[in-house]
Amino acid sequence: MTIQSKGEIVRIARRIVKITNPAKVLFPRDGITKLELVEYYRRIAPTILPYLRGRPLAMERYPDGIDSPGFFEKNARPYYPDWIQIVPIPKQKGLVRHVICSDTATLVYLANLAVITPHAWLSRVDKLENPDQMIFDLDPSDENFRAVCKAAKRLREQLKARGLASFVKSTGSRGLHVLVPLDRHAKFDQVRAFARDVAAQLAESDPEHLTTEVRKSKRQGRIFVDTARNAYAQTAAPPYAVRPRDGAPVATPLNWNELDSRSLTPDRFNIRNIFDRLEKIRDPWKDLKKYSQRIPLET
Repeated sequence: MTIQSKGEIVRIARRIVKITNPAKVLFPRDGITKLELVEYYRRIAPTILPYLRGRPLAMERYPDGIDSPGFFEKNARPYYPDWIQIVPIPKQKGLVRHVICSDTATLVYLANLAVITPHAWLSRVDKLENPDQMIFDLDPSDENFRAVCKAAKRLREQLKARGLASFVKSTGSRGLHVLVPLDRHAKFDQVRAFARDVAAQLAESDPEHLTTEVRKSKRQGRIFVDTARNAYAQTAAPPYAVRPRDGAPVATPLNWNELDSRSLTPDRFNIRNIFDRLEKIRDPWKDLKKYSQRIPLET
């Protein structure tokens, strides 16, 4: 694939994307412009696209930068070019025209719209009711990231005891995601019920530090083991997506042993240093599909 960039025009294979207001600052305290965001997504495309292909997106946009209110956009606008894949998906009333991002040009086009984070479904468009991911979101009530790492390792052992391999990533926010790749045998309701059972068992193993309590007022400083993403049409920030926070942190797949490092923070990796990491460390999730597995279901 040949990629050329001239001024405000980005040529990607046979596609042309015009970059509007390239000098617009999206991350004020870091001086990160829209053009830098576009260049990041153009460069990371070969790494992030396997985590996006076939998945409907909910696009988190910040046209005026992260200091101004952003918004989620699910419906593709009428002005989107016809080469972008759009799939109409039924909802209770009408249809939602979801973008499916399968190529670099689409990713760059979305970045030009100031889509800082493309949030992806946990299922693919050819089998929407059957997720190929189960996600546990470990959300701390404070800044004690070491406690989150400890909880993630405890969760890994619990999943292993049930015969399931799991993977971990920083969210680019405050916590960690633990992901179990699935073979798409189970439907969302079954996956969510299983995840809730695992989360309840995890919280019971350390009630002083872990909880499944949805209400923040009842968490009492404990880490929330959140399984709500395991439902139809729910989304998660995929690996290597930028987050709308100072420093432009990136959701980053980790090796499990990295959780033992005192230097690890949830926002350690960002658009300006992630490529140094990828040059030194192979993407820990590169072979994720090989681990697709079936959760045990009650008969």
